[in-house]
Amino acid sequence: MRVHVLHHGHCFDGMVSACVFAAFLRQHCPQPVTPVFIPKHYGNGDPFDESDFAGDINACVDFRYTRHPRLHWYFDHHRSAFQSAEDRGHFVADGERRKFHDADAPSCARLIAQIARDQFDVDLSPFNQLIEWADTIDRARFPSPAAAVTLENPAMRLAAFVQVCDDQPAAQSLIDRLTRDGLEATALAPDVAAVVEARQREREINLALLDRRARIRGEVLTYDLLGDGPRVLNHFLPYYLHPTVRYAVGTYEGSDGSLRLSVGFNPWLDPSTREHDLAALCEAHGGGGHAYVGGCTLSAGEKDRMRTIWASVSRVLRRAPAASSL
Repeated sequence: MRVHVLHHGHCFDGMVSACVFAAFLRQHCPQPVTPVFIPKHYGNGDPFDESDFAGDINACVDFRYTRHPRLHWYFDHHRSAFQSAEDRGHFVADGERRKFHDADAPSCARLIAQIARDQFDVDLSPFNQLIEWADTIDRARFPSPAAAVTLENPAMRLAAFVQVCDDQPAAQSLIDRLTRDGLEATALAPDVAAVVEARQREREINLALLDRRARIRGEVLTYDLLGDGPRVLNHFLPYYLHPTVRYAVGTYEGSDGSLRLSVGFNPWLDPSTREHDLAALCEAHGGGGHAYVGGCTLSAGEKDRMRTIWASVSRVLRRAPAASSL
């Protein structure tokens, strides 16, 4: 049975969620399962293609909801999972109990494992290590900013590698290896090591660039890298450079040429000082995310529009009360 597993691309939790869901379905389905892993990316318009739903079973994990009639399984934990009231209504009306959403879940991988255990009596405990890391990375539960930007452990090495897995064959190979060989062995593979070395060099370049470009007003750090060429950017770098800022709002060109907005709350500060739902801020511009981190993506020719969005979001966050006044 051919199973299409649509998952959030360039994302550690998306990768682990796809891996965990495939393991769940192998135990749950009476027929042999052949998963096809298809990374999906946010952007303008409908991110789905008709071919995405050509499997015998079609699933979507850690990504935006779709009302496509051939979507059979759905798991997500983003606050921005539903782009419209109609999408949410369609999800609520589904009577097959194969579609699940919980914005409080620390990771989508964790949500899949819990539902598999509680509702389908499927044990996915062999994936506990991967799920713990998905929780840590997606909720930024690192002990320090330095731990979030160095690539010293297997999970962070794979998190760096998955950010450059740009197409279906690359995602398929990575998730197949992760399922077969486990976290440590996959993270030590020569192709992963080569990417990690390149990412470490790029990190130093990005740190120097951010050090020059970052502007801080109040407790909001902003940066505009749209004129500095394409890059893969670790979104924790602003907090590594400036540990006391509350919010970071930046825009840059992704490695695929798309324009990215990154909006985040400093995860090493008291969470009660966050006034805004950042997913909602980004949803207003076609993006989304979580309450504490969000973003949106535009096409390469929309730099003026991206800078307008960047400036608008920055103004909203600068008007937030100072932490000391709360």
